[in-house]
Amino acid sequence: MAEALEQDKSTEAEADQRLMLQYAAGDTSAFESLYQKHKGGLYRYFVRQTGDQQLAEDLYQETWGRVIKAAVGYETSAKFTTWLYRIAHNLLIDHVRAVKPVDLFSDAFSEEQECDNQMSSDQFSPDSALEENIKAKLLRGCIDLLPTVQKETFLLSMEAGFTAAAIAEIVEVTLEATKSRIRYANRALKECVMNKWQEVDNER
Repeated sequence: MAEALEQDKSTEAEADQRLMLQYAAGDTSAFESLYQKHKGGLYRYFVRQTGDQQLAEDLYQETWGRVIKAAVGYETSAKFTTWLYRIAHNLLIDHVRAVKPVDLFSDAFSEEQECDNQMSSDQFSPDSALEENIKAKLLRGCIDLLPTVQKETFLLSMEAGFTAAAIAEIVEVTLEATKSRIRYANRALKECVMNKWQEVDNER
């Protein structure tokens, strides 16, 4: 099963690279295919990172504009999605640095032992449909409270489906630092949701 999934991902990556090369050679329909395939995930990435739909739209459009400008020099040394999200990540950094002089994206976390790439499925196991909905809402709120680097790493992992290695390439930090960020985010989210759920439970 795992091998089949990896094969599917590899086939998708190769298809994206072919489309990008075709677009670089002048095939505009190839760009449209890439745009339709990745527009949803990329837009959600910006919305969740910024919390501002207008800003997210601006950064989203600028990302695709940079893809168009860079098409001629595109190389297949990295997966298209890794390349695309690295552009998005760099635009986000540029925006944050323009607004806030302190670099919120600095690598300020110690590198510790390897961690799982996902939270275990039983961490937020619902007792009912109502609890599931409440905890999902609490989780979204807790994600917004994460430090910027942890939040981005978590969203790239859980929402965009990138591996820790791919995220390390996108944000240009070490694999160990990326795994630490995922681990810290998982721990913080678990504690945050548990605390907020306790508050909800006490109000009943």
